[in-house]
Amino acid sequence: MKVSFAVLLLLALLFTSAYAFSPAPSPRRFGCDKKCALRCSKSGWKDRCLKYCGICCGKCNGCVPSGPYAPKAQCPCYRDMKNPKGRDKCP
Repeated sequence: MKVSFAVLLLLALLFTSAYAFSPAPSPRRFGCDKKCALRCSKSGWKDRCLKYCGICCGKCNGCVPSGPYAPKAQCPCYRDMKNPKGRDKCP
């Protein structure tokens, strides 16, 4: 009886940890490549802009401001994401 309880407890922990550590959604799933290409079209640091925009787009379920000069307020998740120094993470 004690062994079966321990096995059930172990299985429950494995299943819950699998959900807790699931990877972020793929940016391709949301069309982030095209959205970020438009967002970063006027950037002087295009490679860096595309990298961070793709990360932010994936974490924000595809929400990216609509153009290079569009306000970040269009996407609250995108706007509110910060780096460890407290500065904007998303271009």
